[in-house]
Amino acid sequence: MEFETIDYRVENAVAWVTMNRPDVYNAFNRTMQAELRHIWRTLRYDDSVRCVVLTGAGSKAFSTGLDRGDIPAADDTPPEGAETMLGSTPFHFDDPGDWIGPKSNDLWKPVIAAVNGMACGGAFYLLGEVDFIIAADHATFFDPHVTYGMCATYEPIHMLQKMPFGEVMRMTLLGNHERLSAQRAHQIGMVSEVVGADELTDAVRWAAEAVASAPSHAVQATVRSVWAALEMNRRQALNMGWAFVGIGNTDEAMREGQEFFSSGRRIEWRSR
Repeated sequence: MEFETIDYRVENAVAWVTMNRPDVYNAFNRTMQAELRHIWRTLRYDDSVRCVVLTGAGSKAFSTGLDRGDIPAADDTPPEGAETMLGSTPFHFDDPGDWIGPKSNDLWKPVIAAVNGMACGGAFYLLGEVDFIIAADHATFFDPHVTYGMCATYEPIHMLQKMPFGEVMRMTLLGNHERLSAQRAHQIGMVSEVVGADELTDAVRWAAEAVASAPSHAVQATVRSVWAALEMNRRQALNMGWAFVGIGNTDEAMREGQEFFSSGRRIEWRSR
């Protein structure tokens, strides 16, 4: 795959997706929206990829959200594969999150975010749909919408999947007045691990390759099960459990797992 705004590579069954607009802090324009959508949709059919890492180029920012210099007018011609956000009335609004998020594009392979620097505003579209986050120790998180007179809606809704209610409200209402440090994000469970900036790539690679080493059907069924439980009530999710088990426990996955168990090999686990 070749892209204008994204660097893409695959190593050891892990796809590395890097938003590559560091001059604008990896803000997403319409071209990046279309390219992210293409990647997520294409990865659904690429069985050679078992896990995905999403990150931003450079050390200053993961992403600062929507590129304010690229907001389309109603009569703009969109790039190929993209659509304008504006319709003839407010009832026909295409939200950017429908294009850039892996879950919104029906990708159920695990996605790990590597946050190296600022993550703010529309970046939460992405962070809200990854499976877990590893951050460099200088990373910060904030939502500037209300500071600039804009309603913050989609971003805090996404982050309610990752953060306690009070923390979402505080971050959203304080806008530019406060930034959530990587350490505080770890304390509240938003970030699963904090490492030094020079250790981030290795830490994410270790986790992604460990995930990718497991049978893919079992992994994807697990991802789908946990997200279903997040979006349903407990009883509904339990009632659906049999379906995910039946889909995920394929003969191939079970055989691969049993061969590993019978081989006598043992994983050298680490403590976190």
